[in-house]
Amino acid sequence: QVWLLESGGGLVQAGGSLRLSCVASGGVFNTYGMGWFRQARGKEREFVAALSWSGARTDYTDSVKGRFTISRDNAKNTVLLQMNNLKPEDTAVYYCAATNRRSATPRFKYEYDYWGQGTQVTVSS
Repeated sequence: QVWLLESGGGLVQAGGSLRLSCVASGGVFNTYGMGWFRQARGKEREFVAALSWSGARTDYTDSVKGRFTISRDNAKNTVLLQMNNLKPEDTAVYYCAATNRRSATPRFKYEYDYWGQGTQVTVSS
C-alpha cells in the first residue's frame, strides 16, 4: 500500500505559477512511475504529466507542454509539478498517482494503482 499526499494548490492569477508536491509513504518510491491528473468541475479526470521511476522519461498532455514540468526526488519520496504561465482553464483539482509500471509514463487512469486525495488549483482571469 502506498499513500500519496498532495500539497501546494491555491488561488493564483492568470500568468502566475504554482508548485505542487506529492509525498509518498508506505512503499519503495523508486519502484513506481508517477503521474499527475486533474479534474475540473463537471468534467472527467484527465492526464496532465507523468515520469518514470528514474525521471528519465516524461510525458505531458499537449495543453501544458512548455508550461508545466514534472520532476521527482527519490531521496525525499516526492514528485513535483511546477506550473508556470497558468491559465483559467488549468483550474481543477490536481491528483498525484503512482503506477507499478515503473519504466512507463502511462496516460490512462486505470494504469495507476494508487491515488492521492487531490489539491485544488484555481486560476483567476
